[in-house]
Parts: sequence; C-alpha cells; structure tokens
Amino acid sequence: MPTFHHRDLRLVEPSFSSILTTLIIQLDYLRKKKLGGTTHPKIFFQLKDLFHWLESLASARIEGNNTTVTDYLETKIDKPRQLPHSHQEILNMEQAMKFVDSHVKAEHLDRPFVSELHKMVVDGLPLPLEGEGDRTPGSYRSATVKIAGSEHVPPDATQVKEYMEELFRFAEGQGESKYDLLRTAIAHHRFVWIHPFTNGNGRTVRLFTYAMLVKQGFQVDVGRILNPTAVFCSDRDEYYRHLSLADGGTDEGILQWCEYVLKGLKEEIEKIDHLLDYDYLRKEILLPAIGFSKERKFITDGEEKVLRVAAEKQVIQSADLERVLSAKYKSDISRVIARLKKKRMLAPIGEGKRKYLLRFDNNYLLRGIIHALGEKGFLPVQN
Repeated sequence: MPTFHHRDLRLVEPSFSSILTTLIIQLDYLRKKKLGGTTHPKIFFQLKDLFHWLESLASARIEGNNTTVTDYLETKIDKPRQLPHSHQEILNMEQAMKFVDSHVKAEHLDRPFVSELHKMVVDGLPLPLEGEGDRTPGSYRSATVKIAGSEHVPPDATQVKEYMEELFRFAEGQGESKYDLLRTAIAHHRFVWIHPFTNGNGRTVRLFTYAMLVKQGFQVDVGRILNPTAVFCSDRDEYYRHLSLADGGTDEGILQWCEYVLKGLKEEIEKIDHLLDYDYLRKEILLPAIGFSKERKFITDGEEKVLRVAAEKQVIQSADLERVLSAKYKSDISRVIARLKKKRMLAPIGEGKRKYLLRFDNNYLLRGIIHALGEKGFLPVQN
C-alpha cells in the first residue's frame, strides 16, 4: 500500500545553458515590457474579460466539468436566473479571478487569502460525488485524501497546516527576482502535493498561481494579458504527467515540471500579444466575427456596414458613416449610432465623447468573436 514520503520544498537551479534558463530570461523580458501595440485599450480590455471567463471554463474542465464553450457562451448571452451546477462552478472561477485582480496587490499570499479563494471556488456547489463543493469551505481537510489517477499520497491532515505555512513563506519569498518564475512553478506543484482541502484543490491552485504571477508583474496594466490556465488545460494528460514527475522530488523531475510550466506561459503570452497588433486583430478576428454574425442573421445589412467601418478604423465618428449609410441628414446617422449603442455594439471612447469603438460583449457579436478566436487557436479548450 502506498505511503506518504516527505520531500523538501526547495528551489532547484537549472544550468546556465539549459532551455529553462533561456525561458526565464525571455519571460523576464516580457514581464518588464510595457503594455503597448496599436489595439485601443478599451478593445483590448474587452478581450481580457473574455479570456477570463474562458480560463475559468478551462480550469473547471480539467477537473471533469463537461460544459462546452458553446454551452457556456449561451449562458453568458441568455443570462438565466438559475444556472446548472456545472455552469455555477465556472462562474465561481470567474468571480475568484476578479477577486485576485482587485485584491492580490494589497494582500499577502497566506492562509486567509487562499481560504477566501477556496470559499469562492466551491460556493453553492453540491458535495461530491454529486458535485464539486466542499463540506468545509475555506478550511483545511481533517482527514486523509487520495488524488485520483496519482500514486502520490498527500501528507496526513495533521501536517497540512505546517506544510502550507512553509509554502506561503516560499511563495512570498523576497529573494532575487530571477527566481520568481521557478518559485511560481514549484509552488503550484507543492500546493497540489499537499492537497490542503478536501475538494477544489486544482481550481484553487490555478488561482493561487495566477495570483503569484500578477504579484510578479504579469498583469494587463503593466505586462501582458495572461491566459494562465491554458498552460495546464491544453493537454490535461500532460499536465498530470508533469506533476507526477515532480512528485518524486528529484532535481530532474522538478526542473522538467518547471520547464513545462514556463514554456507554456511563454507560448500563451506571445500568442495573446498578437491581439495587441490591431492590424492582426482586425483582419483575423473582428472582421471574420462580423461576417459570421451577418451570415447567421444576428445583425442586419445596415449594422454590418457600420460595424465594418468601426472595425476598419477602430475609432469612428458620425462623418465616417455618411458614405456607407447614404443618409440624407446627420440626424439619421445619429439615430443609427444611438441604436447600436443601445444594442451594445458601439461604445463611446469616453463619457460625453462622440467618437465610438466596436463593442462585442453582446448577443449579436460574441458568438462570432468566440468562433474567430477558436479558428486562430486562442481558446484554451475546444468544444
């Protein structure tokens, strides 16, 4: 019968000539590189919100939630009063990510912070085996647990508090910044290795990892937009295989796990960076999304014309629409703009401004945006 084996929590340094060292240097550059590009911030932040709910869906899918992108998309559009438990699980993750964004800079990575994340993750969900809730939200487990599909035996419940306090000290370490990413990858594994809660550990650790990265400067207002869950969920089996390699506590296994995490982070950050190039975003995502919506009659011919101008120019005003609308009076164009604002397909660039941007978090364009992102490989999960 398998038994628990203690492993020291420690930083393992890669050799200078290793792929891992190269990844650390490249990611450190991306962390310090200021948010830039030709995409208007208000369009870019719409994408950030969109990726957050896709990340939440992906994190739940790792744990066996079978909700598809299409299913959850329809929930976002229809906004039903009563959500299925599988959709509530994803919504919980969304709300927890917003909590991280708004609180992590002022908070310590400690037990109260992680307990709050765990409470949010399992809130309102049925208990196993029927659902993904937990009988004691925010509290460490009081009994032994078995990790499904893993040979690793987590520490006894009496040891959880001590191991977690050690993990928090490690995660909050004030050492040289060149170790930050190694620390993040190792902390992710260690959290799973401890398995501090009865249920919800996977969802909570992915939020904890996101919090560590945001604290280190990988956030949208300084560095790049981050799609962290995609690192782990693009291939669920690979995620678990690399976690198992690190379970043995060997330098080789830990470094392989770190390389897996950092390589995934670099690929995701660089992929999302394409969306900062408005020429790419316009041609590959926005215009195809408008075409998709017109094809399926979500928008009218007239709306398509206006939205295409908005996509081409990025910022428009009424004079830009005179040719495509063939309107006799400026008041006619104003009415068209007002209608599109009401339908949330256009938004002013600022309060009281008469210049407008494309808005796609609505019933008419969102399906097309998701479809176009999927075609270009931006979705962390496919249906």
